[in-house]
Amino acid sequence: MTDDQSQTGTTASAAAVTPVPAPAPAPVHVGIDVSKARLDLCVLPSGQTLSVANDDAGVKRVIECLAPLAPMLIVIEATGRYHRRLAADLLDAGLRVAVVNPRQARDFARALGKLAKTDTIDARVLAEFAGVGHLRPCEKEPANRVALDERVTRRRQVVHMLVMEKNRLEGVRDKRTLSSIRRVIRVLDQQREDLDREIAKLIEGDDDWRGRHAILTSVPGIGDTTANLLVTELPELGKLGRAQLAALVGVAPINRDSGAMRGMRTCFGGRPHVRAALYMGVVCAMRFNPLIKVFADRLRAAGKPFKLVATACMHKLLTILNVMIRDRKTWNPPVAA
Repeated sequence: MTDDQSQTGTTASAAAVTPVPAPAPAPVHVGIDVSKARLDLCVLPSGQTLSVANDDAGVKRVIECLAPLAPMLIVIEATGRYHRRLAADLLDAGLRVAVVNPRQARDFARALGKLAKTDTIDARVLAEFAGVGHLRPCEKEPANRVALDERVTRRRQVVHMLVMEKNRLEGVRDKRTLSSIRRVIRVLDQQREDLDREIAKLIEGDDDWRGRHAILTSVPGIGDTTANLLVTELPELGKLGRAQLAALVGVAPINRDSGAMRGMRTCFGGRPHVRAALYMGVVCAMRFNPLIKVFADRLRAAGKPFKLVATACMHKLLTILNVMIRDRKTWNPPVAA
């Protein structure tokens, strides 16, 4: 074989070899266990951990560590006011964040056989939970979202205290004690009115909130208080399907079947404050909303108990509100009803 032939054969052999593509990098998932004093972080699949103080400097360090990794999802538990700053700063940094119910994270840990509970273990469980792939990332909230949420929460607390003070009036005969209770009631009434004005001002100052509030209050049975709570605590309204939204609020019947047994469908979980507001709206809507009234009358005529009728009406009203917010349409009463 000549040198030319040898070179030709070598070239042909090299051309026949197909290069093997490099494997795609594994997606990065992060879990952060939030407490009052500390932030414990776990990164998978590398297994790196980090523990910092839950303050401005600690949050900044977490962002500096995670930004180069570009994680697929960061999961943190809802821990009241302690997680809000972290979630907001992570979203501002352009990272994908999901806030989950602590009970769901704990149930996931038990399913993995992890019964021990420490901050480090919880952070790793949250990172593994992020890798399941079914969690929906949070959306960046408006600037006044925290203020609106806290004022609506404070109004609910004031109303609760008002009920307690009014209940204390019963059976009290001492004039000084009665005077003290009535003074507290007057102060709480003033607080509630002030909070109503502040909440209305915040909603009026945001175009999206103002539009949602106008659509909701156009429905018979939905007043200002219920509309304010739905705007604040149910931002998913108009963005999810009816089945997802009903499950989120807690008015979706859950199957309980096993083999030949057919259990009673029940509703549980969800957001209790939203459900309570919807219930008060439905009590009014079953009398004055023509569509809900016809639906409720049909269920009552079929012999359904009141709780079942009310829950079904809440489900139907929630579906109607979801479509109205999605389509940006105010209430249009059906002619048939």
